[in-house]
Amino acid sequence: MAVVKSTLPEPARKVTGEALQDTLVDLLGLSLIGKQAHWSIVGPRFRSIHLQLDEVVDTARTYADTVAERSAALGLPPDGRPKTIAADFALPGPEQGWVRDTDVVQVMVEALGAAIGRLRERIAATDEPDPVTQDLLIAITADLEKQRWMFEAENVPSEK
Repeated sequence: MAVVKSTLPEPARKVTGEALQDTLVDLLGLSLIGKQAHWSIVGPRFRSIHLQLDEVVDTARTYADTVAERSAALGLPPDGRPKTIAADFALPGPEQGWVRDTDVVQVMVEALGAAIGRLRERIAATDEPDPVTQDLLIAITADLEKQRWMFEAENVPSEK
């Protein structure tokens, strides 16, 4: 059933739909990684990293909504159901239980780096089919790169 008609021709709609759906899964999963780490972090940098994780979660959730609405606007129903996220999510995340602050930082650097790499592939894929979606993916990438930089800066050893 097509409730909303797409403004894109079918081949462009297919490429764009895949890029948006995969991005939605990554963003929803990233928000879950951030919250899990937020709840389980321990260590001397608990508070600063705990608050920084909320920034990642807020960014991921805000963009997930924007991505889902872009998909719907193109006549492509977004799928953010838990079973879809569980089946399709591929970013690294924290282990179960308490996680040291240094390990949380490393997990976030890796998860954000993986998400950014996947976004860059989608940016390239949507260049011609849908520059509007490409622009959205570029904005998401820029914000996630900022978050990754902030976590990576946490890993710099202090000089003695």
